[in-house]
Amino acid sequence: MSMQAQPARRMQAATRELGEITIVDIKGRITIGEGNVMLREIVVGLLEKGKRQVLLNMMDVAYLDSAGIGELVRSHTSVRKQGGQLKLANVNKKVQELLQKTMLSAVFDIHQDETSAVKSFVLSSKAAW
Repeated sequence: MSMQAQPARRMQAATRELGEITIVDIKGRITIGEGNVMLREIVVGLLEKGKRQVLLNMMDVAYLDSAGIGELVRSHTSVRKQGGQLKLANVNKKVQELLQKTMLSAVFDIHQDETSAVKSFVLSSKAAW
């Protein structure tokens, strides 16, 4: 039984598009090794395709370690350098507290739900006009 529980902990991700916004639904753990590397590959791949409006839906992220935090920062920086935006949505209480303790909650644009995050992209693009 315990062997069946382990795959659920590994990070899994799926992308979907909503207009110009690419939503990455993340499940599991963003940790050193598999999780942070997978996140990096996803974001790099999106940027290579010209996708610069990225929303990380973290509803099912169970855990985030220092490597995961580092990858979130790296991803945020990479997207910004390409003239895009990376936002977080549905961050659970534990991860939210970690981002606050590391003072990264001031760096990331964090939304309680996907709907408000999507609307904020629209508002940001209109403000740029």
